Amino acid sequence: MLKWLIVLFVAVFLVGLVQPALRRLMPLGRLPGDLRFRLRGRNYSFPFASALVFSVIAAIIGWLI
Repeated sequence: MLKWLIVLFVAVFLVGLVQPALRRLMPLGRLPGDLRFRLRGRNYSFPFASALVFSVIAAIIGWLI
């Protein structure tokens, strides 16, 4: 269990490091299916399509490993 927690921490850390480069390559958060709206001065974002893309990519990586 501790091993998976460490792997998860490292994965989140690495995604955080490469996030600026990923934003330039892929318009995540701005795909069709991602909902963004403003209500009472606050911005709300529901990235349904981006989450689906990430899930598919993670499933493919997990299947290959």
